[in-house]
Amino acid sequence: MRRPFTSLNRLLLASIAFVLGAALLTYVVDPLQLFRPSRLAFYSDDTRVQNAGLIRSQTFDAVFMGTSLAIHFRQSDIDRALGVRSLKLAMTGSNSRQQGFVLEQAIDRGARRVVWAMDDFIFVDAADIEADPYLSVDLYRGTTRGIASYLFSAAMAKESLFTLLRSVPPLQGPLTRAAPFLPVKFALADVDDIYVLPRDFDVAREYNAKRTLAAFAYITSPVRSRFLGEGYGYDAMAGHFERDAVGLITRHPDVTFDIYFPPYSILQFVAMRDASPETLKIVTDLTALMAQRLTRLPNVRLHDFRAIKAVTHDLDNYGDVIHHSPVIDAMVLQWLASGEHRVDPKQPTASLDELKAQVEAYRVER
Repeated sequence: MRRPFTSLNRLLLASIAFVLGAALLTYVVDPLQLFRPSRLAFYSDDTRVQNAGLIRSQTFDAVFMGTSLAIHFRQSDIDRALGVRSLKLAMTGSNSRQQGFVLEQAIDRGARRVVWAMDDFIFVDAADIEADPYLSVDLYRGTTRGIASYLFSAAMAKESLFTLLRSVPPLQGPLTRAAPFLPVKFALADVDDIYVLPRDFDVAREYNAKRTLAAFAYITSPVRSRFLGEGYGYDAMAGHFERDAVGLITRHPDVTFDIYFPPYSILQFVAMRDASPETLKIVTDLTALMAQRLTRLPNVRLHDFRAIKAVTHDLDNYGDVIHHSPVIDAMVLQWLASGEHRVDPKQPTASLDELKAQVEAYRVER
């Protein structure tokens, strides 16, 4: 009669031992480097998770934030252009609440300069950061709950086991080469390679006028044009801007913020003009507010790259109506370093007025 009970106890003890063993493995290997830096570390393109470890493990004095428009910048290029030791924290599809929260963590760890690619659509309404299902605030804060979720994660145990196997000399080469093709996230050997394009990437094939015009036709199609304004509302977006951007900046007067409006192609605004004029008005009104507010803050340098006709009207620079090529990445860093296209606080809406005139005059050549 005691055998089933004994077998159940053994199964329970074995399960507990397995779970604790997996947690110990994650703690020792520490794939996110939450507890200690590692010379054997590998990195993941899952930036919302990876950033929590980068902020704790890397040495930096500047951070680079943005959405997918800023995701392909290399830290080494940022460092050379701006003379900083940077940490890229850009997250695809991120909103202002997520970006502001992550930036605050980085500032608390020593960042004294923030380079921020500020897209208008990051200010659309979103979940409160404490309830955000895509960003673990507890992991970033290092709370008991966050650390427990990390240590007792089956996914992290799998990553830890793979990292451990990859540290064995005979397996290191083969597993490192195979990692990009295996179901593991931590496959990048260099922090400089996090979410970047390969150095031999065929830019002309992916960024050209044909693709840009095709994207324009797609988003302005009558069955899809309503999505141009999805989530856009001036009052809500202005409120998010004040809370997430202005609030962060004013809380840290000793930090320099280089904020820039990315160089969308002219077709982004023309699409709104033709298919959703009310959205265009929200964007331009919001831009005017942002320019006026940001240029009054003493620790902000605002740059506007959206009216640079030689870039934004050359559709070969884009893969769709907003995402520009690595060639433009290099130009952005050059403009930031030189101060070219910096917004004059005495004329905060001058570049916006120029953009409006360009949008009004532009005609699409199909």
